[in-house]
Formats: sequence, structure tokens, C-alpha cells
Amino acid sequence: MAKWYLPLVVAGLFVVAGCQDQQAGSSVVTSLPQPSFTGPNMQPAGPAPAMAYAPQPAPIAPAHVATPASHVGARGDVPAGWVPVAATAPNQWQWIVIHHSATPTGGAAAFDKMHRAKGWDELGYHFVIGNGTDTRDGQVEVGSRWPKQKWGAHAKTPSEQYNQHGIGICLVGNFDVSHPTDAQMKSLAKLTSYLMKTYHISPEHVLGHRDTKSTDCPGRNLNVALVRRMSMQMLADAGEQIPADAQLAAVARGELLTDEKKH
Repeated sequence: MAKWYLPLVVAGLFVVAGCQDQQAGSSVVTSLPQPSFTGPNMQPAGPAPAMAYAPQPAPIAPAHVATPASHVGARGDVPAGWVPVAATAPNQWQWIVIHHSATPTGGAAAFDKMHRAKGWDELGYHFVIGNGTDTRDGQVEVGSRWPKQKWGAHAKTPSEQYNQHGIGICLVGNFDVSHPTDAQMKSLAKLTSYLMKTYHISPEHVLGHRDTKSTDCPGRNLNVALVRRMSMQMLADAGEQIPADAQLAAVARGELLTDEKKH
């Protein structure tokens, strides 16, 4: 009887063990979380922390240096007084008219007194160039009309064009009996070249008083053609463009004034 009983006992043990494993497996399965098909439960990320930012300073532009008024024109060393200070637009200058005073001495103050004695409002010229008497030789005096860009009273004609739009320059001296000094001629050429460049006046419009009316002024010994050539030479030497006229052909051919021709 013991032989057939032993197998029954062993079989019962396996049945009990199998039930325990099933219960254990059932316990493990029921402890797992329920499946999710919507993906992981992600919380939205908050805003990124602000980064400290120090703006870079804007580059400093170099300061603009204005060209001084005294450096305007054909040359870089013209006196400031040659540049008018009138608040209104400058006169439409078209001519430069050269005179002599027909007196051995004088200056702007003396001529202003003479002109006022004639009933004129003030000195009729725009510039006066001294000969070493009242002012030093070659000194350029600026008349009271020029800063105001006022018409002149130096070349009266029926049309008044040379007074209205002509710049009057008077050299002290009587050039029917003497010659202008070298200093006067150099100052005259420098002033004339500046005015030509600044107001676009061609050499053909650089005149002697006698070119505007019947008169001996500025005297037989003041060569206006020489003044034109000297002024053109100064402009060419400074690398400036010469206002156009027929004499540019001579410049193109290299016929500029030489030291030999100056004398």
C-alpha cells in the first residue's frame, strides 16, 4: 500500500506549489501600473532663464572738422576778410574791374573820405591794394561793401552792369607815370585768382576800367593781360580748375606765365 501512496503525495505537493506560483505571479501582475497609450506624462517646460546682456557701445564717429572760411577758394591761405559774411546770398558777380587811384599815396580810409565828399554813400571799391604809403606795400584792404556783398560805385555805365555785378579793385598809384610794385601785382593776382575760382569768373571777364568805358584807368603801365595770366598760373599751380573761356587753349598748350615773362 505504501508503494502506490507515495506517488500520490508527490503529485499533491506539485499541485500546491503550482498554485502558490500562480498566486505569486498574479500578485506581481496586479502591482504593475496600467498601460498608457498617450505617451509619457510630460510637464510643459517653463521659460528659459533670462540671460544677462550688456549692449555693446555704439562706435563713435570721427568728428567732422569744417573747413575754415579763410581756407575757401583758389588757395588755402586767403585771409578771412576776403570771405564775405553777408547773411543773404552773395551777389551774382560776373566781372572783376581793376582801377588805379591816379594818386601817389592813399588807402581805403583816404578814398572813403574822398568818395563821401562827392556824395557817395561809402568807399566805392570793394578792395584797395596799398603801395607802402598809407598802408604797407601789397596790403589788401577789404572795403566796407564787400562783407555786405553790396554793389560797387567804381565803373558807371548806362547799364550799370559793372557796378551791379562787378568787383572793384583799386591799386594805389598813378600808373600813367609809374608802375605797380611787384608786391601789388602779386597781391592783385592772388586776389583775382581767388575771386575767379570762388565766383566762377573767367579770365575774359577780368577787365581794366578802360575796358568798360572811355578812360585811361588803370593807367598805361598796368598790364591787365599780365594780371590774367598770373592769376591763371596761380590757379594752375594750385591744381584748381580755371573758369572756362577762350584762353584755356593757351593753358592747354602750356603757355603759362614764366619767370622771364613776369619781367
